[in-house]
Amino acid sequence: MLTQVRYEGGHHGTSLFALISTAARELSASAQPETARLDAELLAAHVIGADRSALLLGARRHQIDADAYRALIARRAAGEPLAYITGQAEFWSLALKVTPDTLIPRADSESLIEAALAHFGDRPPHRILDLGTGSGCLLLAALSEFPDAGGTGIDASPAALAVAMENAATLGMSDRAMFRRGDWCAELTEAFDLILCNPPYVDAADILGPGVREHEPHPALFAAADGLADYLIIVPQLAARLTQRGVAILEIGAGQGAAVRDMAAKNGLRFADGRKDLAGHERALSFTRS
Repeated sequence: MLTQVRYEGGHHGTSLFALISTAARELSASAQPETARLDAELLAAHVIGADRSALLLGARRHQIDADAYRALIARRAAGEPLAYITGQAEFWSLALKVTPDTLIPRADSESLIEAALAHFGDRPPHRILDLGTGSGCLLLAALSEFPDAGGTGIDASPAALAVAMENAATLGMSDRAMFRRGDWCAELTEAFDLILCNPPYVDAADILGPGVREHEPHPALFAAADGLADYLIIVPQLAARLTQRGVAILEIGAGQGAAVRDMAAKNGLRFADGRKDLAGHERALSFTRS
């Protein structure tokens, strides 16, 4: 059902205001009360086809499909992540497509890009590798900061690679970013100045936020051996894939730093830097060749 809504003088028409308020109350009673009003507004903007600012400040007539909006609110109330409902997430100020085949990019992962910028300074990398690229967020963020670089994204999931390729095309980076199916560094022979990697590192017994376990892809989340299983494969491969001045930057889970640093020291790598996330947990570890 299309509900026509008029905005006059920056004030909401009654119909849309009531629709959003009702939706916010429904979400407040669900698993995500902290973001209820914001989620209700963002989903209304998504249905209308405008951004949230236009929704809040717009001064023109809109139509909203109220039934479609209520259906999206029901999905959010049931715990489905907002990014999967809208099909979009922001990372490093880039608007990226996401699907249930890819992890939703987190702000904490931006610490890897910060670490790369700090490492290279005014001598930017030329070749970048992103292991487990998913949506392509890390590779595309790095390419946005290093405009003369090219990069390769590796993932075991063809569906995730399709999303990453679409994101590269949307951002105008298809000529600089290539994607291929692979198992970490297996079959790679070239060396890279910058290697980025956000592997699965969640132990199956860990407590996760609402909707994560139920909706995000388990192969990209969970790892055996207390979340360290994939590091045991990746870390021994890194030194051979780094140039002499190169750096490998790995995302880790809380409390995994000592174990990963120990693996690196045993496999020809030298610890160079550690970065904390927004909660103060060690999140990004940088390593160079010994």
